[in-house]
Amino acid sequence: MASPLHLHDAPLPRPARTPPAGGSRSCPFGHPVRPYGKRLHRRAVEWPGRTAVGMIKGMTESNEDQPVTVRIAQEPKADELLGRSPLAALVGMLLDQQVPMEWAFSGPYSLAQRMGGDDLDAHEIAAYAPEAFTELFTAKPALHRYPGSMAKRVQQLCQYLVAEYDGDASAVWTDVSDGAELRKRLNALPGFGTQKAQIFLALLGKQFGVRPTGWREAAGPYGEAGSHRSVADITGPESLAEVRAYKQHAKQAAKAAKRAAEQ
Repeated sequence: MASPLHLHDAPLPRPARTPPAGGSRSCPFGHPVRPYGKRLHRRAVEWPGRTAVGMIKGMTESNEDQPVTVRIAQEPKADELLGRSPLAALVGMLLDQQVPMEWAFSGPYSLAQRMGGDDLDAHEIAAYAPEAFTELFTAKPALHRYPGSMAKRVQQLCQYLVAEYDGDASAVWTDVSDGAELRKRLNALPGFGTQKAQIFLALLGKQFGVRPTGWREAAGPYGEAGSHRSVADITGPESLAEVRAYKQHAKQAAKAAKRAAEQ
């Protein structure tokens, strides 16, 4: 069976990306894209405090700038993007539902490739014509099991980040006072509920060094050390298998409990 990741497929055809007169642009599929509007500049936002992936000083157990290798998507290029792009990590978390975890977290890399870049930019995504952005998701191979609805959610997320954080995904957590505040901020993101917010909070703490006071408690069971409950605990193929087994067991237990309650 073919892998759902499709990271090595031939790139989708794209027209030239030179902006036409008047400030509008063309999307890779030839659709018009709205101008950016009041945009300060396009910058690659990296994890604060590190060259590649961020340990925020003053919020972590260590201030040493040591590189971190992320192995969530199980694909080097996709994982490299997750390791240097806070927005890619947020988008991957948003996509992590009703598809394999590694597929969800490979989505940001595939999306960046289809947009003709090596990173995601919240301003660019927020300004994209909705129909054109949806086509980036639905073009084969689709980026998600439900590409249309997820394209809408990703664009809503980026529009929120532009409005609330000037498009800087890392600003969601850089100045939080404690874990409870971080969970509140994550829970306010479009497409994020309590569970998704807790899982991403645990991911930030366990793998990206973002550890405000009380972060484990705010992450609930997903913050427990040594657990294998979610993507926050995936560090390679073995832990991926353990997390997947836990999820399957939990799903079966929930079904059994439901049947028992109906009897």
